[in-house]
Amino acid sequence: MFTNPLTAEAYTERLKEKKADYRGDFFRDQTAIIHSLPFRRLKHKTQVFFAPDNDHICTRIEHVLHVATIAATICKGLNSTENWQLNTEMAFAIGLGHDIGHAPFGHSGEKALNEIFQADVFKHEIHGLRVADQLAYDGLGLNLTFGVRDGIICHCGESDENGIAPRLEKYQLSNINSRGSLPASYEGCIARFADKIAYLGRDIEDAVTAGLIRLGDIPSTIRKELGSSNGEIINTLVNNMIENSAPGPAIRFSGEKHDLLLSLKKFNYDNIYKNPRIISYENYCVKIIKAIYAHLMNENDGELKLDRHFSEYRKKMKGLYDSENAKLERIACDYIAGMTDSYALDCMKQISLPLPIEFR
Repeated sequence: MFTNPLTAEAYTERLKEKKADYRGDFFRDQTAIIHSLPFRRLKHKTQVFFAPDNDHICTRIEHVLHVATIAATICKGLNSTENWQLNTEMAFAIGLGHDIGHAPFGHSGEKALNEIFQADVFKHEIHGLRVADQLAYDGLGLNLTFGVRDGIICHCGESDENGIAPRLEKYQLSNINSRGSLPASYEGCIARFADKIAYLGRDIEDAVTAGLIRLGDIPSTIRKELGSSNGEIINTLVNNMIENSAPGPAIRFSGEKHDLLLSLKKFNYDNIYKNPRIISYENYCVKIIKAIYAHLMNENDGELKLDRHFSEYRKKMKGLYDSENAKLERIACDYIAGMTDSYALDCMKQISLPLPIEFR
């Protein structure tokens, strides 16, 4: 039976010792993530389509649930063979937590923060580890296991190669400051692919609903071989990964299905993510984030609800920020990254509209 490269104890290690209970380490991580405010706020954060009036359009919280279930399903499928012994609870927990560091408005919020700092300094997976380790629960963090923390910070970076295997060494996750690090577990590698499987078909469904594309626009070869609905695409790719992954070499698709996946990804980028309507929305969201940041940097006197909330946040997090000797720029970035779309819009209204005059 083939297992991960590190010891079982390495994956269950926590930053602070926690007494074991009947739930098991990775199920406890699932509940810790679900009960946290950063996870709850994902229901009001954009996946691709901003502030949808349609309740059936995908939000960030739906996406992470898809990733969690897909990752766990692949682990179950591999475990049904004689070669694998994977932990479905760890894979599910990684899926739940992988996007807790996302800024409002999806990748547009990430882009805005990087433009503010004029550098590629904000990466949602790296910020996700910061949320898990330090920002959640007013600076106490979630105290997750190493396996789940590793899966969160290493869920991005896979380019278009077909197949990844876990790295063989364990290192300090807080030292990671760029994309490209491989996960230290097969569960983390699977969650990384599950992220892609989850969004490609789902984004097509939403794009059709929004009128950006028609199903007939998808190349016929892709529709025939992968499917034309989200469920069909997920089913095809999940089963193909289970059939083609092998212990040691890689978690991977067949060459044919991987080529089709890349074609579908290119179709989505050309017709959905780079659609003029999406680009227009992205530019609008970038302006909102920049305006809020500029306002927070002025350290206003508290007339607005935003100012009072930011002041309360700084007081609650004083211990952490003092220990880091954090500047206002860092604090404002953390605060904005934690906002939901709706709260960011409300903040924009506060700073752009005049306060009403109170008559006595």
